[in-house]
Amino acid sequence: MFGTQNQRDFAFELQAQIPILRPSIHARRANLTVKFQDLYGFTVEGNVDDVNVLNEVREKVRQQGRVWWALEASKGANWYLQPQVSSGIVLKSSLKFSALANAITLKKLIRKGIPPVLRPKVWFSLSGAAKKKSTVPESYYNDLTKAVEGKVTPATRQIDHDLPRTFPGHPWLDTPEGHAALRRVLVVYSFRDSDVGYCQGLNYVAALLLLVMKTEEDAFWMLAVLLENVLVNDCYTTNLSGCHVEQRVFKDLLAKKCPRIAAHLEALEFDVSLVATEWFLCLFSKSLPSETTLRVWDVLFYEGARVLFHVALAIFKMKEEELLLTHQVGDIISIVQRTTHHLFDPDELLTVAFDKIGFVTTNSISKQRKKQETEVMKEIDQRLRRLNSVRIDDK
Repeated sequence: MFGTQNQRDFAFELQAQIPILRPSIHARRANLTVKFQDLYGFTVEGNVDDVNVLNEVREKVRQQGRVWWALEASKGANWYLQPQVSSGIVLKSSLKFSALANAITLKKLIRKGIPPVLRPKVWFSLSGAAKKKSTVPESYYNDLTKAVEGKVTPATRQIDHDLPRTFPGHPWLDTPEGHAALRRVLVVYSFRDSDVGYCQGLNYVAALLLLVMKTEEDAFWMLAVLLENVLVNDCYTTNLSGCHVEQRVFKDLLAKKCPRIAAHLEALEFDVSLVATEWFLCLFSKSLPSETTLRVWDVLFYEGARVLFHVALAIFKMKEEELLLTHQVGDIISIVQRTTHHLFDPDELLTVAFDKIGFVTTNSISKQRKKQETEVMKEIDQRLRRLNSVRIDDK
């Protein structure tokens, strides 16, 4: 599999995984667009300034790696699952306070980024995927893979259609081996949860999980915990009701957190779902550079789905002044897409998302979801009634 790692010295691996990008002298002088591969094998285009940003980000990643590795060395391999760590100090006065202090420290560390080499095991533990896997026989994934082999359903047909369109050109994903691995993960999950089956968008999410987790089985369990525990219910069901609810909640949050932008977009009759639907369905995997996407996912797997709203709001907030000057819907889409495609600095994005947007509580989002869910289900029901009446008239 792409990026498969052997046991080796941590420091050597960290350096090997995070190379310094060096554009040619000609490219530097002319500030030309340059192409290079990111840490996960994706071809990225950017100018020399973008490359400089990426190099600065990668240096920060190295520094974070040293912090995490020092904690592993001093506190043990699973220190982040223990309640005693707080900035390297053991707090003995109160276990409850110690656990709280540890959680605060861990949240700060995760927002600064989990080192790529540690990401698979940290995600697997903190997301709940390891716990979910432990509730079934060890052979669950292999048994289910064998049981569904050769079966054809509407979901498997759609998966087969989407495989060659999932990150085309990637050196591993866009190969027979990559397609086969991605197909197995998606098909097996479609049989595990028949209500979800398969929804377009999951192919991009599962593909990126495969690149990070290294094994199909771990990627499968990460997909399972994501859909069953992290994200809102019904986000990927046939009628996409959960996704429609999230779009309405996001629109309300935009009006509260970025009122000038929201008012301007409304005046231009711009529906934010034109850009945000893909963000929420693909979890930014098609919109942001992969290294930035995975920094978002670091926080998502630890703090939950509210992170998606913070990041979506931040993208609009970062381009507030430019967006306020627009007069056409096409200009808005162009600015947003250009911004997301060149967001090579995850720290800039996450700083805006959590420090400048203001706190968005899970409780407030839950209340908004309940409020919007009723309206969404009414609209879906009305749509089905109209569709059924048309079918009857056609007969």
